Amino acid sequence: MRETSSGQALVGTWRPHKPRGPIAALYGSPGPKYALPGLTGASNHDPTKKTAPQFSFGSRHETKTEITPGPSYLIPSNITRVGRDGSPAYSLYSRPKDPTIFQAPGPGKYSPENAGKSVFHSAPAYSLPGRGKEISNIQTPGPASYSLPPVLGNNTVDKSTAPSFSLYGRNKHGNFHEDLRKTPGPAAYKVVDPSIYKEKRPQISMIGRNFPPGVSTKTPGPGAHYPEMVTFTRSKAPSFSFGMRHSDYITPLIVEKPE
Repeated sequence: MRETSSGQALVGTWRPHKPRGPIAALYGSPGPKYALPGLTGASNHDPTKKTAPQFSFGSRHETKTEITPGPSYLIPSNITRVGRDGSPAYSLYSRPKDPTIFQAPGPGKYSPENAGKSVFHSAPAYSLPGRGKEISNIQTPGPASYSLPPVLGNNTVDKSTAPSFSLYGRNKHGNFHEDLRKTPGPAAYKVVDPSIYKEKRPQISMIGRNFPPGVSTKTPGPGAHYPEMVTFTRSKAPSFSFGMRHSDYITPLIVEKPE
């Protein structure tokens, strides 16, 4: 008699092992939510059960009386059960009309004087047609649209130009009639900070006065502190949580330790 790690006694030769086939406990099912298929009728019948033969009641067919033409047709005498007989048949047509006599044109039917250019040499003839619509839409520039490049000034194209000079106004600065009284005086310049070119002096700032806490200062009272929740200066009591129920068939998490 042996015991497992959980203290359960094992009797006989049976030992816990991996199941050979699927076990219902390994999979979750929705329970009695779904009903079994029925055994009656043809719709949604249980496929594992045999079905009885089914018969349907058909509707009564309407009886239609066939209306035949009767002996109103006359069968020709040359028609047999295998088709027409091979006796020759002739038909009577009217007498054809005599063909008209072909009337060929005589010598007076021709007019050689009207042959004109087809037979005789003729002088060239010209006609003046009207202006076409496509030509009227074309707007080409006329002679006045073009102009020759200028020959005066410094913008000539194919001609050499003479030297050109421009006249500017008299400059107000540095002139003989410049008013020197309008120059900036000593007060127009800012005083340079001595800390730029000499040793910089220490700078001191003045802040507001700090008052010690008094009676009117808002400080936390005794009820604002929770000494029982302090865990930095004392050991913390063990805490437990309620976990979910695990199945015996779930594979435990195996973590490989680094060597």
